[in-house]
Amino acid sequence: MHHVTVRGGGRLSRAAETPGGHLATASGRAMETRSRELQAAEYLEKHRIKELVSYLTSALLFFRPEKPREYLISLLERLRIAKVTGVAFPFFMDNSNVVSMFEMMDSSNRGTISFVQYKEALKTLGLCTEDEDLEDDGHRITLEQFKDEVNKRIMEIWSAF
Repeated sequence: MHHVTVRGGGRLSRAAETPGGHLATASGRAMETRSRELQAAEYLEKHRIKELVSYLTSALLFFRPEKPREYLISLLERLRIAKVTGVAFPFFMDNSNVVSMFEMMDSSNRGTISFVQYKEALKTLGLCTEDEDLEDDGHRITLEQFKDEVNKRIMEIWSAF
């Protein structure tokens, strides 16, 4: 049931009666919506869903399987089995892929890449979210640092599942 109520100063606002007989105002509904959005964001963060989806998307783009849905199902199934049995997680990037990627970015063969290249590589691999704030300490990134960070982030993503 909808009725119009007068709130201070003669302003009219529309309110709806809830099943319990309480009035639900537009501001109450907005607060409830914000609360649900906050809960959803916390859920996604707690379970690292954004990172997983980003990582799975990167795997699709890296391998470009003929049947992407089946590939994703297979990858998630291998993840589930790895979790249950305690065996290694099904990484789609091995060290040779990481080294190749680093070498492509290190076109001058200095043995280092810039922080910007490092951050973009992590994004490309689905290991860094758009809103993640990585701090540039001014140092260049070595191959070992790059491999360590890629492996660490992969383990963090998979260990959440």
